[in-house]
Amino acid sequence: MSSSEELNLSVPGSQSSPSIRADWKAGVVVMSGESYPENSFELYDQLIQWIDSYLSSAENSLTLELHLNYLNTSSIRFMIDIFDSLQTAFENGKEVLVQWMFDDRNPRSAELGSEFKEDYTFPFLILSINA
Repeated sequence: MSSSEELNLSVPGSQSSPSIRADWKAGVVVMSGESYPENSFELYDQLIQWIDSYLSSAENSLTLELHLNYLNTSSIRFMIDIFDSLQTAFENGKEVLVQWMFDDRNPRSAELGSEFKEDYTFPFLILSINA
């Protein structure tokens, strides 16, 4: 059996892709930055696999903390896939939480978070980092 540290996921960010840190033991995924990677599948597939594995085998809750300033269309599609997985897990009794963090200087980010939130029933907080 793997240790929880071996199960963690860490993807460094770049100018066009967010950093991703997924901590198995804490049940927390943190994404920060902008998301318009050249190959969205390459970036998001590993994260979706990690989340699906966590939701199906870990007993703890999962918190997704997002500090995303911009997402292109393909990134939005992958975020919908992630949120759909969270919704299914929530409907099956798993505790999940999304914390969508935005900067007041970027109201479009708050609007995007609100648009996502409308489609799901799991706890989804939209929080200003300036508060």
